Amino acid sequence: MAGSRDTQCGSRLSMASSSSIGVNAARDRLLDRPVKRLLAALADPARRERNVVAMLAAYCGLWTLYGTIAKGSQDVHFDMGEMIAWSREIAWGTPKHPPLGAWLVRAWFSVFPLADWAYYLLAMALATLALWIAWRVSARYLDGEKRVLGLALLTLVPFFNFHALKFNANTIMIPLWAATTALFLRSYETRRAGVAALAGLAAAAAMLGKYWSVILLLGLGLAALADPRRAAYFRSPAPWVTIAVGAAALVPHAAWLAAHDFTPFAYAMESHPGTMGESIRSGLAYMAGAAGYMALPVGLVMMAARPSGAAIRDIVWPQAPERRLAALAFWLPLGLPLIFAVATQALVISLWSIGSMTLLAVVLLSSPRLTVPALAARRIIALALALPLIALAAAPLVAIVIHRQGVPNYASHYRLLAQEVEKAWRATTDRPLRLVGSYNNLLYGTIFYFHDRPSTFEIIGPQVTPWTDAARIARDGIAVYCPAEDNDCVKAMNALVERGRVGTRADVEISRRFAGAADPPVRYLIVTLLPRA
Repeated sequence: MAGSRDTQCGSRLSMASSSSIGVNAARDRLLDRPVKRLLAALADPARRERNVVAMLAAYCGLWTLYGTIAKGSQDVHFDMGEMIAWSREIAWGTPKHPPLGAWLVRAWFSVFPLADWAYYLLAMALATLALWIAWRVSARYLDGEKRVLGLALLTLVPFFNFHALKFNANTIMIPLWAATTALFLRSYETRRAGVAALAGLAAAAAMLGKYWSVILLLGLGLAALADPRRAAYFRSPAPWVTIAVGAAALVPHAAWLAAHDFTPFAYAMESHPGTMGESIRSGLAYMAGAAGYMALPVGLVMMAARPSGAAIRDIVWPQAPERRLAALAFWLPLGLPLIFAVATQALVISLWSIGSMTLLAVVLLSSPRLTVPALAARRIIALALALPLIALAAAPLVAIVIHRQGVPNYASHYRLLAQEVEKAWRATTDRPLRLVGSYNNLLYGTIFYFHDRPSTFEIIGPQVTPWTDAARIARDGIAVYCPAEDNDCVKAMNALVERGRVGTRADVEISRRFAGAADPPVRYLIVTLLPRA
């Protein structure tokens, strides 16, 4: 991913003196000394790679600790639990999404314990990997100091910290889009078959992470076609190797889709339908939301550099072919969702731009017409260094505020409810708990906390848990649970119970205490059905 330093693609940060900025000298020294040392460590070719790995490891650790503390008054998000459910029924697909996220979760928790902190660590490790890939790909476009500034700016995008902590099909796009983009650019420049094959594998992995990745692949394909060097690229084996390897890697999943009537596609279209007007508005909102996510780094650079009109034009539409290709690879995946929304009359969500930021720093900083004063650059870097520390200091207060305000979908009760369900099961039989049944978010939120690692049965929509049928329930037994206030869930539970041998019935009231306060209690009904003797 890293290439030779391109002196035409970035100018060294100007060394503006503190007096020209007009700051207090003592405060300037206090701010500058540690940041100057960091800049020296990360700009030095002999030691920057090991230093950036150490710094990113610290970044990952700090944000993992923040997530563990700030979310300490609630349990893991039900999206994370749904990945756990899929990871226990490994196949070439899932009822809603492609399977790579479930495979990764299965591998991760074969090593790490089923603990909240381990899940947040996985999520942050993926986001941090994407930052490292962005660092590597920026080597071709930015010099040492701008490269460090670019990495700092990316850490101010909430996709790489706050949003990344919720692991789901969106989160997994962050490193996969980064790897696909980096390898595409490298393949386009070198046209080497090995790099092209890796680009194909990365593209396939992105599609196996989330089907939305088709937007990235279309964007990169259009970028290749728009580049003035396209003839040399398409005459080489590189694009055809990429396509062949990527297609071959997707064959098993395609066969699974055909065998299962393309169920995930139907789910995707049914989940986000809209009229033409709604689709247009959602496409515009997508791009506005994506702009909002990167507003802080863009705004900081604009305020610090005060670029001329010519510099802004060179940022948006560079003249150098290498930089223009990178700009196209950045802008096209951000703009295509509007066309997609209109063409399919589907609603799109700005959070899906979560994987699109890999080239933000390259596009923003690589123009030789853009000069960021050195002191301003160091202040931005200092802000990036301070952000995870400030967040960590605020994490206990965040947890308390969340607890006092309350969380939806019974998210503070998942662990406690799982304990009550296990207690009811132990009163029923000494056999392991192999199946649990409930509905939607409650089912997936609790599944993470069962010690026996059971599989799932969705009692209202059984089509989303095709691995469980009446024969399996009769063989293994099942523990079923519902909020007493949810009539649909209770009705489905009663219908299931009528077909089995009841072991234990329980009616429990759960309230979670945190920081000396209890949340509103909720009644849950639990019924166990005996396994076959």
